[in-house]
Formats: sequence, structure tokens, C-alpha cells
Amino acid sequence: MRNLITGGAGFIGSHLAEALIGRGDDVFILDDLSTGSVENIRHLKKYDRFHHVFDSIMNKHLLAEMVDECDVVYHLAAAVGVRLIVESPVRTIETNVHGTQFVLDAASKKKKLVFAASTSEVYGKSDKVPFHEDADLVLGPTSKGRWSYAASKALDEFLALSYWKEKKQPVVIARLFNTVGPRQTGRYGMVLPNFVRQALDGEPITVFGTGQQSRCFCDVRDSVQAIMRLVATEKAIGEVVNIGNTHEITIEGLAHLVKQRTNSSSPITYVPYDQAYEPGFEDMPRRVPALGKLERLTGFLPAIPLNDIVDGVIHYFQDKKSAGKRDSVTTDGAVPVGRMVAGSTAS
Repeated sequence: MRNLITGGAGFIGSHLAEALIGRGDDVFILDDLSTGSVENIRHLKKYDRFHHVFDSIMNKHLLAEMVDECDVVYHLAAAVGVRLIVESPVRTIETNVHGTQFVLDAASKKKKLVFAASTSEVYGKSDKVPFHEDADLVLGPTSKGRWSYAASKALDEFLALSYWKEKKQPVVIARLFNTVGPRQTGRYGMVLPNFVRQALDGEPITVFGTGQQSRCFCDVRDSVQAIMRLVATEKAIGEVVNIGNTHEITIEGLAHLVKQRTNSSSPITYVPYDQAYEPGFEDMPRRVPALGKLERLTGFLPAIPLNDIVDGVIHYFQDKKSAGKRDSVTTDGAVPVGRMVAGSTAS
């Protein structure tokens, strides 16, 4: 099987690439390194079945060539992270909507299966917990930039489903709930890596808002398994499916857990949303997935416990510290952005 992963040098993309290589597949990745990192995929370069191109999905001709090379497209490239969304709303909307349209258009020429990664953010401010895939979406006003990401990903879903209904382009859509694990950067507001880094450095662990907002954290290994199983399931075509863990914890509770697991003396401090992001920032109080559809389609449920998830992130940061490295999303200065292919040509 030949697979293309857009955003393949990112956090989830690199773990997916690793799993696909592990089962003997060929993997091509396309990433502009805007939020991904060469470091995430360095260990994969030794495989002849691994090929990488550093360029943008906005390069329609290159994208079409790479889609043509592959059997399945995993579309993970997106503008992600609350801070990035608040600071760069134009980039968020353009990257997410145009990028998805270009991927679907290229894939539809030869009906290549597309997995489209969506997000639990699309549920917005709904209080109908747990969130079911057929539930109404409740977004905030357009004057709040916070909701531009959710709106753009909802439009991605509409696009993908429209391609399936109108053009018979096979698509599978998954709404990911707070996927975490090694290689995730805290630069754009991801809470767990930020807490772990702060705890290990002896800095205050900064909780935004009251800390009573709750989330369900899913290990990236579980998310990758769910993605691969959905793609292998014919009944999942044309469907929207939640991927996540149902163990719920408040952000304040997560801060205390990280402090305990790191044996840190860091104080826990609270930062108002207005100070952390922008005036009038809105957040959802709870975010819990309904996983019945995922289980019915694949027979799989994420099950890695939160303590193990947190410990994995802690060990990752400890290893980085011992190697003299810092959490970063830079390209390490070694690789220019532009067309680069390793192991094979992409055309």
C-alpha cells in the first residue's frame, strides 16, 4: 500500500507514518514545516519506503503528482492550536479550507480514498455531552476569532461529504479529541506539553481560566490505530466518526497530575483567558466524545490510561533535556523549505 500524508512531519502525522512504515507500507509525506518539524521524522529516513517532500499543499501541481503516486491520502495538514488560531485567523481559514479542497480535487480525478482529519472543536459550545456525530453544532459569534478554526473544519467536513455525495469520491472523516503524546509541541497552546515542560523546568504551571473546564485526552498511538482501522473499513466511507478517550479530567486536575507524576515543586497559577489569548475569549466547559460509532465500525476503542499518557510525555521531554534540546517547531536550520524527496521521486 502506498500512502500520502499531508502534514506528515507534524505530531500526529509522524506517528501515523511510523505505524504505516511498521506494517510494511510505502509512505510519502508532504509538509511545509510551518508547524511540523524535521526532527519528528528524522528516525524514518533510514527506510527506503519513506519519502518526504517539504512544500505546501497549496502547490496544486506537486500535490496532484503525489496523490497520483498513492493509494490512500491521509489529509492531516491544517493550522492547529488555539494560540495560532487567535493570532493568525486568515492563515487558519485559508490553509484549512483551500488545502482540503485541493486535496479532494486531486484525489477525485482517480477516486483515491481520502481520510480527512477534523476536530472536536466543531461541536463548539454544545452542552449535549457526550458529543455524538449527528448532534447539532453550536458555534460562537463570528466576532470571536476563537471560532474560526471550528467553522473552517466544519466546512472541510461539508466539502468532503459533498465530494462523496456528488462525485462519489470516497472519504472518511474523523473528529479528533485532544490527541496527545510525544512530539507534540506546546508552542501553539497545547496544554499537556506546556504543563510537562513547566513542571520539569520548575516554572509555574499555568492554567488558563478557572481550570474547571474538562477534556478527554487520547494517546496518539490509540488515535493512529483508530485512523488506520477506519480507513480499512468500507462501511466508514462517507461517515463522520469521533476518535478520542472517554476519561474526563479538569485542566486543573491535569495540572495536579502532571505535578505529581514529575515530582515537581512548581506552583500552579491561574491566568485569565483575556490575558492568555484575547478579550472576550470563549472556551467550551466540557468536551467528551461518544465512541459508539467508532466501536461499531472498527471494533476498537482507545484504552491507554491517562497516567501512562502523561508519563510518556514526561519521558519524552526528559529525553530531550538530557540531549540538550528544547521543545521547538523549527526545522533546525538544516533543511530548506522547497521540494525535497528522499528514497524515491514523487513524480
